[in-house]
Amino acid sequence: MLDLIYQDAFLLVANKPAGLLAVPGRGEDKQDCFSARLQHEFSDALVVHRLDMSTSGLMVFARSVEVQRRLSMLFQERMVAKRYVALVAGNLDAAGEINLPIAADWPNRPLQKIDTEQGKPSLTRYRLLNSDIDSCRVELEPVTGRTHQLRLHLSAIGHPILGDALYKGRLAERLMLHATSLVFSHPATGVPLNFISPAPF
Repeated sequence: MLDLIYQDAFLLVANKPAGLLAVPGRGEDKQDCFSARLQHEFSDALVVHRLDMSTSGLMVFARSVEVQRRLSMLFQERMVAKRYVALVAGNLDAAGEINLPIAADWPNRPLQKIDTEQGKPSLTRYRLLNSDIDSCRVELEPVTGRTHQLRLHLSAIGHPILGDALYKGRLAERLMLHATSLVFSHPATGVPLNFISPAPF
């Protein structure tokens, strides 16, 4: 059952569940994915951006090639405000920035790594929402959009996301990372759109 948040003639917004690929992978066993399930009901749905398989939350899809182009430009030009909620190990300050360059760790794919020589500039802003004895809930804003950026950045400063087996996160029932907010201008009308999806953890 699709968790559809919004639909009109130009675009769709839906919640991707954790543990499901956003787009097809290589091999017949990786064809079941969120985009394929959405296209089963909306044959014109086109992918604009992705989430990691383990991450849940909001994804937007275009319903024509032209709208796909316009939405892709909004993402590329950082005109889409994205927010995530995560549970991380330890306790962070009330707010801050993580500014560490990221590069692919080719011998250990799909891992990424902090690389001050070859890495691309990568910036994450965070804000503490609440804290527990040995973990805290934070809101994350990826200013740049590198692969695994939020996961690697938090691990690199000693606060890995709970359930993140790739980046030394403590064991949990899932990766505790959810795409909770998308804000952008409608690609056809220019009307501001603001979508919210509360974290399911």
